[in-house]
Amino acid sequence: MAFVLSLLTALVVFSYSPGGSLGCDLSHNDVHVSRKNLVLLHQMRRISPSFCLKDRKDFGFPQEMVDGSQLQKAQVISALHKMLQQTFLLFHTERSSAAWDSTLLDKLRSGLHQLLEDLDPCLVQVMGEQASALGMAVKRYFEGIHLYLKEKKYSDCAWEIVRVEIRRSLFVSTNLQERLRIMDADLGSP
Repeated sequence: MAFVLSLLTALVVFSYSPGGSLGCDLSHNDVHVSRKNLVLLHQMRRISPSFCLKDRKDFGFPQEMVDGSQLQKAQVISALHKMLQQTFLLFHTERSSAAWDSTLLDKLRSGLHQLLEDLDPCLVQVMGEQASALGMAVKRYFEGIHLYLKEKKYSDCAWEIVRVEIRRSLFVSTNLQERLRIMDADLGSP
């Protein structure tokens, strides 16, 4: 059975593009969608962050993602996917629907969903790899955000602090997407 699974995985990987490499190139459109998500998060602001200074918190954003120069492509893809997936789930909670303008929230969810779909073929490439320390750090980061919201009873200020934090993390994610595009372009050039 393991052989059949390995064979199917290999067929999926090799069927994505000519020459046997996985077709997981991130396009300029993906970076554009990421930047659009940043704008949406800015537009979602309902109260001034300065009003919520007493509620600030350091969520322990994984610093390895900020300086991703030492990261392997598989680590970047895995961490980026986890970051987008967790952000998508965060803004899909029932409590988030009550906190934000529904039109802006729907646009943000749609943009995040599109990016996740575009990353799925890339994830196939790294799915056999062990969960990385970076992936675990991203998971702990989002667990801290969920716990914070719960402790603050999903208050307007708590959501505002989280909005600012997620905007920061999506900015880093956008930079990682650009780095992936450059990695792919360098690998594809003669």
